Amino acid sequence: MERKIRVLIAKPGLDGHDRGAKLIARALRDAGMEVIYTGLRQTPQMITTAALQEDVDVVGLSILSGAHMTLVPRVVESLKEAGLGDVAVFVGGIIPEEDWLALQEMGVRAVYGPGTTTQQVIDDVRKLVSGQAEE
Repeated sequence: MERKIRVLIAKPGLDGHDRGAKLIARALRDAGMEVIYTGLRQTPQMITTAALQEDVDVVGLSILSGAHMTLVPRVVESLKEAGLGDVAVFVGGIIPEEDWLALQEMGVRAVYGPGTTTQQVIDDVRKLVSGQAEE
């Protein structure tokens, strides 16, 4: 029996809007993945601890607060420090396209803005885990 893809969905920072995170969590779960949702107002260290404890393959960050250029690097660095540098990270939310490249250079594997379909996220997560995603 093949191991299910394990995805952690997290809401870093003080952003209290979680409808998108819950939507993605449900879509990934309905696609056969095991999904852990951390809830609101998580610190980078809390996200890393959850990722480590849950042995996840992918971490998805939902950020609507505009603090993505502050929070994402902290999460990525925290994951690396914990030995989880191989865990793929994706980010979704209200993120200006001009920041996408900088986030990818930090190690984020995919960035999703408004209008991204859940099927696109599902397909991309599968590719990230199988190693088929473009580097």
